[in-house]
Amino acid sequence: MPSERSQWLARPAQEALSKKLGIAAWILSAVVLLLVVAMQKIKLPLPDGWSTAGLPAFHAAINATVAAVLVGSLTCIKLGKVKLHRATMVLAMVLSIVFLLSYVAYHMTSAPTRFGGQGGMRTLYFILLSTHIVSAAVSLPFILFTFIAGWTNRFAAHRKLAHWVFPLWLYVAVTGPICYWMLKPYYG
Repeated sequence: MPSERSQWLARPAQEALSKKLGIAAWILSAVVLLLVVAMQKIKLPLPDGWSTAGLPAFHAAINATVAAVLVGSLTCIKLGKVKLHRATMVLAMVLSIVFLLSYVAYHMTSAPTRFGGQGGMRTLYFILLSTHIVSAAVSLPFILFTFIAGWTNRFAAHRKLAHWVFPLWLYVAVTGPICYWMLKPYYG
């Protein structure tokens, strides 16, 4: 009986669907970029009695969960558990979407928090923050392309992309919570 992995690898590639989803990925990436720029400029008032004070911790928790799910997903595929790998990657994508929507909403409704540390800690924080932001911006379309390649049975492209996209996404998911913990003492 063929293994789960060989059964998946025998599936034909869905090139037409992949091209359509690729266009959607570029559009979504552009929309996200616009939202991130907009959240710096647009400040919306919260209704009376509403607070966003708990959202930074929520964002860190989601990012940490995404990191754990990514490591679990890698383990699944290494063990040949393709169905579980796909399910965990869908979970990582859903968690990332929830994070992104909540993060944009938070920054459109809350004043930015400034890091108050000094010396080496300040330097370390800004190195982590800047590499986190750049990695997040650069990785988004490629995370989508990697997901699409896997979803549409373009396994060679999926593997090729995943070799460098996975560590980048994992770096973003790990450094987000680290930046949160470094910034936590300065939240109002």
